[in-house]
Amino acid sequence: MEEIILYDPLDMHLHLREGEILKDIIDFTASSFSAAVVMPNLSVPITSTDLALQYKKEILMNAKNKDFIPLMTIYLNDFLDENELKIAYDNGIKILKLYPKGATTNSQNGLDEILTPHTLKLFEIAQDLGFILSIHGESKGFSLDREYEFGKVFVSIAEKFPKLKIIIEHMSDHRSIELLETYENIYATLTLHHITMTLDDVLGSGLKPHHFCKPILKTPKDKEMLLKLALQAHPKVSFGSDSAPHLEKNKLNNNAAAGIFSSPFILCALSGLFEKYDKLENLQDFISNNAKNIYGLDNLPKKAIKLHKEKSWIPTQIKSNQNNIVPLNAGEVLDWNQVL
Repeated sequence: MEEIILYDPLDMHLHLREGEILKDIIDFTASSFSAAVVMPNLSVPITSTDLALQYKKEILMNAKNKDFIPLMTIYLNDFLDENELKIAYDNGIKILKLYPKGATTNSQNGLDEILTPHTLKLFEIAQDLGFILSIHGESKGFSLDREYEFGKVFVSIAEKFPKLKIIIEHMSDHRSIELLETYENIYATLTLHHITMTLDDVLGSGLKPHHFCKPILKTPKDKEMLLKLALQAHPKVSFGSDSAPHLEKNKLNNNAAAGIFSSPFILCALSGLFEKYDKLENLQDFISNNAKNIYGLDNLPKKAIKLHKEKSWIPTQIKSNQNNIVPLNAGEVLDWNQVL
């Protein structure tokens, strides 16, 4: 096959940051995707409808490609109330993002305790309104077991609120797959890095901070079983890059920032991966159709992305604010190239 056309690609988990970084990276996504779910963990978290709409305006103002829709989210916190949820829903914001406090970048305003009377009431209201609850699911335990240990929280919410759609964001542990099979209202997003890399890619041959992310990369078994889900385009999973840019200086300091930046090449890399396993026929479902079904997405901009079977190169760096952002697999050669 010498050409692929992907219709209405969707990235269901994306970090765009703000300010200069936003300006420098937005069109990697806007040129390739019809829409993307934009995470709310900015330096000032997106905890209200007004903040979300201001952020959406900033994104659209800086995107050269105008046939792109940022799907906004509200950062779930102890001060969120029923009125704000209703206002958000009326303004087309239908995704709540839950961060356990301290779990990842800019999560200090997250929830210290998840299943409190206040949050349970919010979940009930969210269910009644038709929100989707997207969760960074990690405990405070041993790093390789944090997602697995958080599973009991997913179970509790799913059982108490059976009509509330719950997303296991950037699923990284094969033991979480059972939750998809057991609970009708639990779904997941999968990243490129969690289906192609393991902890050895971070630590196996010297420390590689550009491969450090949360949840951390795990075992070969985790990678293989999650890759299988993606390649078969399991109907309960959709693609979410979790592309998370950080300035190089912040990746290389003593407290390396967690995040992998994959936006500059993501469709080319996925095409090569699905071709390698002779599953190109499933890429459309994984990159778009599943998300449309799970999130109820209608009336999105129609976009056809054409890729040719020809060499392309991942940039070694992206200049931003007098520093660099280094993408995943910087400098490597890919077998597919997006036709702009």
